[in-house]
Amino acid sequence: MERRRVSTGTDWESTVGYPRAIRAGDTVRVAGTIATDDEGAVVAPGDPYEQTRHALDIVANALDEVGTSVDDVVRTRMYVTDIEEMDAVGRAHGEVFADVRPAATMVEVSELAAEDAVVEVEVEAVVG
Repeated sequence: MERRRVSTGTDWESTVGYPRAIRAGDTVRVAGTIATDDEGAVVAPGDPYEQTRHALDIVANALDEVGTSVDDVVRTRMYVTDIEEMDAVGRAHGEVFADVRPAATMVEVSELAAEDAVVEVEVEAVVG
C-alpha cells in the first residue's frame, strides 16, 4: 500500500519519528497537533479557543497536502488540560466542522508536550 506523508518540519516530528499526517490508501490520519508557529513556539498561550482554531488550521493544511480536506474528516479527538474549557474548544471545533459533524471525543489530560499548550487535536479522514 502506498503511503503519503506530510511533515510540518517541527523538531518533534524528526526527533520522535512521525509525520504530521499520513495517507494510506483512502485513510488519512493526522497526528496530535498543538497550536505552534513555524518556530515551534506555542500560539496564544493559555487560550483554548485560539489554540484549537490554530491547531485545526495546521490540521487542514496537512489534509490539503495529502489530497483531502476537513470535509472528509470522520473522527476527531481533542485533549484538553482543563475540561472546564470545553465550551471554548467545542465552539472552535464546531466552526470548522459544523456541516461535517465527525464523531468527536474530548478528554482532559494532566498536561501536553508543550508547557503553554492547553489543547491538542488529532483527526482521521476517509477520502472518496
